[in-house]
Amino acid sequence: MFNLMNFMQVLSNVQAADTGDACGGLLFLVRIIRQGVFPILQIGVPIILIVLGTLDLAKAVISSDDKQVKEAQGKLIKRCIYAIAVFFIVTIVNLVLTMVGNIAGDDASGISSWRECWNAAGQS
Repeated sequence: MFNLMNFMQVLSNVQAADTGDACGGLLFLVRIIRQGVFPILQIGVPIILIVLGTLDLAKAVISSDDKQVKEAQGKLIKRCIYAIAVFFIVTIVNLVLTMVGNIAGDDASGISSWRECWNAAGQS
């Protein structure tokens, strides 16, 4: 799972990639996407959506207006659905990118190097 210290270590270890690596010099960028962007999208965005929905509901309850409470409940439910969707979309994208090289096997030359690049980016 996402570890902030691991991510900071990745950022601090900016090294020029070898020209012979599977990523063609883009290992750092792929690592940032896999270990930084994906976890932030997968965990951070749903948390923010749920917190904002809860705040809207709390404001509506404090105002004691039944119409606003019902609207805020609808917003909270929609935001929870969006949060679940974001979580699973990032999971599915990560799964597809991980499996892409395994499905094609060694028949496709570029896909096997992509598999090696993606797996190398996943290792800390």
